[in-house]
Amino acid sequence: MLKAGIVGLPNVGKSTLFNAVTRSHKAAAENYPFCTIESNLGVVTVPDARLAELGKIAKVSTLIPATFEFVDIAGLVKGASRGEGLGNKFLSHIREVDALVHVVRCFEDPDIVHVTGSIDAVRDIEIVMTELVLADLETVKKRREKMARDVKRGDKHAVLETHLLEKIESHLNTGKPANTLAVPLAPDEKAIIRGFFLLTDKPTIFVANLKEKDLATAENHPEVVKVRNYARTHHACETVVVCAQLESDAADLSPEEAQEYLKELGVKESSLSALIHGTYHALNLRTFFTFNEKEARAWTIPAGTTAAKAAGTIHTDFERGFIKAETVNWEDLSKEGSVAHARERGHYRIEGRDYVVRDGDVLLFRFNV
Repeated sequence: MLKAGIVGLPNVGKSTLFNAVTRSHKAAAENYPFCTIESNLGVVTVPDARLAELGKIAKVSTLIPATFEFVDIAGLVKGASRGEGLGNKFLSHIREVDALVHVVRCFEDPDIVHVTGSIDAVRDIEIVMTELVLADLETVKKRREKMARDVKRGDKHAVLETHLLEKIESHLNTGKPANTLAVPLAPDEKAIIRGFFLLTDKPTIFVANLKEKDLATAENHPEVVKVRNYARTHHACETVVVCAQLESDAADLSPEEAQEYLKELGVKESSLSALIHGTYHALNLRTFFTFNEKEARAWTIPAGTTAAKAAGTIHTDFERGFIKAETVNWEDLSKEGSVAHARERGHYRIEGRDYVVRDGDVLLFRFNV
């Protein structure tokens, strides 16, 4: 299962957000730096109205949503790449995740210590990014040293890898993350770079954490504007605005109670759905659906997954004995209201093992083992 890691400076609301998005209290959220030492792991369900609609069509009440994992990682500080604040340990936790959710504190609160003494969203982002870039530069340096002997004897793969490392090193030395390297790369070059496991090569989404009272004017909040502009300019990624404390409080309630609670506070809807969906797509994940007489289920797959591989996510026998996949687009099935009508109207297709599954496909696999 792919993982998204929550990162940022200490005391910005990472553990509070983790508790909210996982609907748990697994992470301690206290008012002092490094309250979190060991990373916390939780499974997040992906809100998806399509699943409920499919359940109605299939006439089943058991609905199993798609999931992925969130990891709450301790706060980084200036000097983390040199081991400050247990930096080496925390950087290793970041290396193990597949995407980053970078939480930025955009609120003033004299009762919550700010490790740099004041609110400045861009400065705080750049402290974290600088440490990740420095850690990547060290990784690149060690990799180049390791490849030097193979390059001297003319090993073609080593020469190609070293050439890519030089490109990345030059880019990192400008202070920019590896995932913004603009040089056109061939698919095999991209695969090699992924094998370097660089911290700044991970897809990123930013979270601007506000106080409840600022949510109504969030779009014009000066720190939120700074975060949005930085995210677009330097990472070409999106920013989600949340009040982590509010969302954490609402997580203890039923969905109906939470909606009423937010309404009473003047908040139209929770921001967690936008955050979860944004992270899901940052991880490059897609959803397909299956149903039977007992349940309707959403399944998580990487974009580009073939029908045979998708079948294997259900059971290895499905992939091994794959024959075909009966496929219908979710919207077509919903519009027709039943499987029978969808078949009559010609919406069902027979796809082979190499068919690339699309987000929203409803599949029935035929196999023989």
